[in-house]
Amino acid sequence: MKNAKLGKLWDSLHSSYWFLPSIFAGVAIALAFTMLWLDRQGYYGPLEKWGWIYTGGANGAREVLSSVASSTIGVAGTVFSITIVALQLAASNFGSRLMRNFMQDTGNQVVLGTFIGTFIYSLLVLRTIQGDGDDYDKFVPQLSVTVAIVLAIASIGVLIYFIHHASTIIQVSHVISETSDDLDRAIDRLFPEKIGRGTSQLKQPVEEIPDDFDSNAYGVKAKSNGYLQAIDDEELMKLACQYDLLLHLNYRPGKFILKDSELMIVYPKENVTRKLIKKLDNAFILGKERTEQQDVEFPIEQLVEIALRAISPGINDPFTAIRCIDRLGAGLARLAQRNFPSSYRYDDNKNLRLVAKRVTFAGLVDTAFNQIRQYGKSDVAVTIRLLEAIATVARYTSTQKEREVLLRHAEMIRRDSQQAISEELDKKDIEERYLTIKKELLAS
Repeated sequence: MKNAKLGKLWDSLHSSYWFLPSIFAGVAIALAFTMLWLDRQGYYGPLEKWGWIYTGGANGAREVLSSVASSTIGVAGTVFSITIVALQLAASNFGSRLMRNFMQDTGNQVVLGTFIGTFIYSLLVLRTIQGDGDDYDKFVPQLSVTVAIVLAIASIGVLIYFIHHASTIIQVSHVISETSDDLDRAIDRLFPEKIGRGTSQLKQPVEEIPDDFDSNAYGVKAKSNGYLQAIDDEELMKLACQYDLLLHLNYRPGKFILKDSELMIVYPKENVTRKLIKKLDNAFILGKERTEQQDVEFPIEQLVEIALRAISPGINDPFTAIRCIDRLGAGLARLAQRNFPSSYRYDDNKNLRLVAKRVTFAGLVDTAFNQIRQYGKSDVAVTIRLLEAIATVARYTSTQKEREVLLRHAEMIRRDSQQAISEELDKKDIEERYLTIKKELLAS
């Protein structure tokens, strides 16, 4: 993927609580020096004409700036404390893997940055005030103090926004919606080609793997443990063409890799050099946790995790699970309308250069439905909604193979429910829905 390393860097920065506040702090420092320079030049612009400039003395300016600085840093501490509590609630209610979604919340970072920036600005202006009482011969940065008052008023607005935002982001409907949006963006990014548009690589003839591939190949090993977050496939293709190689990748993004395990197999081995091995290894980006950058399964598993926690005996909230199933059905319907790229990648001369591990529609359906079916088989509402989700996805399928996958899951849901549910009328209701889905799938 183009700029995979830049994407990894941006993802790390976006998931941190220091990056955006640091930018705000830098802007506050630049603003303070700019306003102080304007004060020393005596240029106030139309603000002086309109009577909006602070006109008090040195002591008054000190009191104003001290009040702004002390109050904003106090509120910043409160905001940080509330954010930590929200993160703890999210980890306990929705799972620790969703913590990353909350860490990426731009609203919280902007709020924290605003208060920190206002605090830094006030301190920098405060240190420049000279004189006592009403001695106007000394330096009183009137424009700078005015801007500090404006920042304090803006901070009040930001605080009001934060109170609303903090109470919104921990609601289960918001968490499910944001995770579903992550899934949609991952689908659009990783499967941009829609069915019926363009030529899929799946239709291209597959070059035969050389007979001596296994005996004349070199295994590139991982240098550390971690989750494979992204693969720079453009760099791999460039190296394969440059060194006349055939690369066989053993892992796809989202998988956990052990140190010294084979990341890929390179053919032929006589073309492999130490410098090439280093370049190939750098194309694999490993990290401590999974991301949705090139891993479409990750947001699906997040929705599944929320659903499983909801139907657990300790919580017993089938309505939340049903919401997750609806979103999973929508995501699978979106996937059913996309072309899945082939495992075989060719250069411009139609030479096979790369054989990659790829996700399949069947695998994604298994990820979405298997665990919910297994843990929710005794819940009638969850079982019925799973069948309804399959019926929804079926309307968007275009191949018999995809419909067979959906029919297989419908049959498993039916069998599990017949064993776990004792009420005959509930069984009958589920049986009727299953027969309707089966008829639609077989008739398609």
